[in-house]
Amino acid sequence: MPSTASEDKIEKPVLAGRSDVAVLIGIAAIFAIGHIATNGRYGFHRDELQFLSDARHLDWGFVAYPPMTPFLEHIGLSLFGLSLVGLRMFSVAAQAIVIVVSGLMARDLGGGRLALAQVTTALAVGLSPLPLFEATEFQYTSFAFLWYALIAWFTIKLLKTENPRWWLAIGAAVGLGLLTKYSITFYIAGILVGLVVTRARKYFVSPWFWGGIGLALLIFLPNLIWLAHHDFISYTFLQHIHKRDVGEGRAAGYLTGQFWLNANLVAAPVWIVGLFAYLLDRRYRMIALMYLVPLTIFWVSKGRFYYVAEAYPMLLAMGAVSAERWLSRRAKITRLSTEAVFFAGLFACGAYVCAIIVPLAPSGPLRDFALSKNGDLREEIGWDEMVKTVAGIRDSLPHSEQTSLGILVGNYGERGAIEMLGPAYRLPSPISITNSGWLVGYPKEPPSTVILIGMSQEFADREFTACRVAGHNGNSLGVKNEESESRPEIFVCGPLRETWPEFWKDHQWFG
Repeated sequence: MPSTASEDKIEKPVLAGRSDVAVLIGIAAIFAIGHIATNGRYGFHRDELQFLSDARHLDWGFVAYPPMTPFLEHIGLSLFGLSLVGLRMFSVAAQAIVIVVSGLMARDLGGGRLALAQVTTALAVGLSPLPLFEATEFQYTSFAFLWYALIAWFTIKLLKTENPRWWLAIGAAVGLGLLTKYSITFYIAGILVGLVVTRARKYFVSPWFWGGIGLALLIFLPNLIWLAHHDFISYTFLQHIHKRDVGEGRAAGYLTGQFWLNANLVAAPVWIVGLFAYLLDRRYRMIALMYLVPLTIFWVSKGRFYYVAEAYPMLLAMGAVSAERWLSRRAKITRLSTEAVFFAGLFACGAYVCAIIVPLAPSGPLRDFALSKNGDLREEIGWDEMVKTVAGIRDSLPHSEQTSLGILVGNYGERGAIEMLGPAYRLPSPISITNSGWLVGYPKEPPSTVILIGMSQEFADREFTACRVAGHNGNSLGVKNEESESRPEIFVCGPLRETWPEFWKDHQWFG
């Protein structure tokens, strides 16, 4: 029986929507396959080793971050064991979803079916430095990126449909964001300011808005209770890290980083147009404030450039929609030439960024180029060798010293390496005074002989007796990183000069 005209009108948009999603999923899948193929090249990053350690000691909070990332790492360990590719699969999946959601933002903002806006947004996000990086390592920022992309998409849905029920979805994403990265509170500030100064203020009287707030707080509540129980130690940690970053100049280049690193450089005109388009659009003006407020707060407070990286997909989406509309009114030759130049530049810039960020080659000039440019990749080198060196030092000790041996580490990467890689060499669990390692504490039967990693000679002699240099930390590739350059000596020492409770009370490090 032939379909009616009205049935065709209903069926075609449905099929079109499915085609849109299929294309976006296809683009995301290409990026995901590329990351899966290369993510096993080097070793664990220092930060990943911290997550692995904390995943062995699950709690509703940790000194350096909320509980979501160690919880996901715990699941990853259960599924994949110590597999680089397996554990990083969560980060890959998160960034793949970000790519799809970014394209869907463009669609909901008016981007045409399978047209320039959706594909441009997906490619621009996928080829930007920060999303590329977030898929190469297991970082809490990888998942914060996902939650904020969902918050932005749900907010666009809210403003487009004026259906207040979307506040529940926004609240759920905010709650998950708070369980992942505390700095999402600055984006919440952007949402609230956006509500106050735009016509979206009408939602303040909506029960769905307050329901969304209640849902976010309910999700966040276990971590909030943990923070209160631990004297809000994470706030103290963040103060320390901020002071360190400012003192070491890590906050420099905040504004230039918005162009060079948070988004593909060639796409800068797109997200700038997107920002102005939001500001000029009464319906979506609130979105602009969700970017400008945290951008300003972090700039004034001397934050680091990547603290607002999660906001760029929503800017790129609106910019791509605006560009699509502008090009649709141009002559065909103008449209095609503009698109050709843009996409050529986008892919060229993306390829250069990939060569720096993604571990494309296990050896050769391409690997050497990446290691020379990328400090994060250098921090993935040498952990197995460090653990093997420590095991060799242990084996060289008299049996009487081996039976009461402890390993005190100076940073969370060393803690994670000894805890996760050490069992293969029958090494004892590490003792750490850094971040959540301090909360874990020291053994009930404190060691009388201690191997010190990542400590200075001054610290060793001041706190312990009979210290001697027993080895050095480094790597066979000769790569210069924190382990090989900062306090590379490994010491063997006798007992503490004071009791372990006294030592523990006076030594709590943040890093």
